[in-house]
Parts: sequence; C-alpha cells; structure tokens
Amino acid sequence: MRIFLTGATGFVGSHILPLLVEAGHHVLGLSRSEAGANQLAAAGAEVHRGDLEDPSTLRSGAERADAVIHCAFDHDFSRFVANCEKDRRNIEAIGAALAGSKRPFVITSGTGLGSRTPGALATEDYFDAANPNPRKISEQTGDALRDVNVSYVRLPQVHDTRKQGLITPLIEIYRANGRVAYVGDGKRRFAAAHVTDAARVFKLAVERGEPGARYHAVAEEGVAMREIAEALGRALRLPVTSIPATEAAGFFGWMAMFADLDYPASSEVTRHKLNWTPTGPSLLADLEHLAT
Repeated sequence: MRIFLTGATGFVGSHILPLLVEAGHHVLGLSRSEAGANQLAAAGAEVHRGDLEDPSTLRSGAERADAVIHCAFDHDFSRFVANCEKDRRNIEAIGAALAGSKRPFVITSGTGLGSRTPGALATEDYFDAANPNPRKISEQTGDALRDVNVSYVRLPQVHDTRKQGLITPLIEIYRANGRVAYVGDGKRRFAAAHVTDAARVFKLAVERGEPGARYHAVAEEGVAMREIAEALGRALRLPVTSIPATEAAGFFGWMAMFADLDYPASSEVTRHKLNWTPTGPSLLADLEHLAT
C-alpha cells in the first residue's frame, strides 16, 4: 500500500516508518521542514511537505494514498485544548479525502478514553464520550466521519530511555524542585508500552483495515506512580517523597491534572485481533537507564 504517515519524523512515527518500509509499503511521510524531509528520505520514504496548521496539506497527502496513519499531534500541553481542536480539523480534512472509499484511516488516541469509571481498567470495546480529557475530540471526530474506514490506536505512556510520554515533563519538574514526588500512597497507575511495540500496533492496524476497531498499544496494564517515582529518584539521584493532593498544584504546576490520574488499560482484544505480543523493555527498565 501507499501509506500517508503524519508524524513520520516524530517519536512514534519514526518507529512506524521503517516497519512499513520493511513490509514493502510505500510511505508518504509528512514533513514541515527541510531537516525533516532529509530524515524521511534517508529512511526510505517519499516526502510530502505540509503542516498541522494547514489542514489542506494533510488532505492533499491523503488524496495520494491507499491508507493513512495519523499520529502527528502538537504536544504543547500548555495549549492542550487548542491542540485537540487542531487535531479535529486535521482529522476532518483527511476524512474528506478518504470519503466514499474503503481506504483505512488509523487515528491516534489515548487509552484513558476506554475507561468506564475512574481507575477502572480501560478496554478496547468502550469509548467514554463524557470523559473530561479534551483528546476525546479525536475519536468523536473520527466517529462522525461519514463513509470513511476509521480505526483507532490508543496509546498509553510510550517510552524508551529518551522519552516516556507524560513522565518526560514530570522529570523536568522533579529536577526544578530538587526532589521526586508522588501523590498520596502512589498507587495511581499508568499503562505503558515501549515505542517499538506501539509502532507495531499501528502497522498491524492499518494492514488489517477493520472499520470501527479500537486497539490498545499496551504492554503493561498499570505501573504504580510510587514505583515510577522511586525509579526516577535513583536515575536522577534525587530524594523521593509523598505529598498530599492539596499540594499537587503547587508542586506539579500544569502537570497537576495528570499527576493524580489512575489510568490502567487492557490490551487483551488487541493482542488477539492483531496477533501482537509486546517484546520491548518495561517502563521501569527504561527509567532506570535514562538518557540524561
């Protein structure tokens, strides 16, 4: 297939790209810069110049493709709501190009949207449209597309030794405060997957092309925040402490909304449907070997 890959130079996308090329697919990779274009060309992809700020450039890329994997997202969390709205516009633009065809369109989302109640194990068969997380817009927009073959890959904390999802900005907060903190008893959990395992889910999902399918790229159902904090304390050589919820806003700043979340997630359906077995290092193993 000729696959249009947004986010092709990003953390997850740069791992998806070689998997697609190795499988014999022709990859059309989105890039907004010359440096990104050179990176894509070196990886064996055809370059499509465009930008998330201009949805028409994503539409034109999709028009040239047999399938689309949309994993680009602006991760400036200080503008999270606005960036979710930007994702809505880009999903609508790609959907307009694919309407009336059976060409697969894989959209990226988050595992927390599959939880029925706070702290409950998120599953692939559920979408919480009332979730306060504005990232739900991505799935709502995909569901609203008419006559488009949409499926979703929901991501947990995707990691290697360089990046670890929401844990990466936490590390900077810990360094600035001179200590590592977790809220309460530290039993809140983050689902996790190594970036190479997550990338394989995208490849398998686009090849399967099942309309309406939701997949969880989850290797570990839930890693406790206390374990994460203790691993970071060792890696950063900082003391580790518990703080009450009343102090979370002062310590974590804008990250306080994530610091006390409990987001475990299952991948049982995904493993069965895609014959997917994660093999990468665990989250704690990567945190113990941080590239600092």
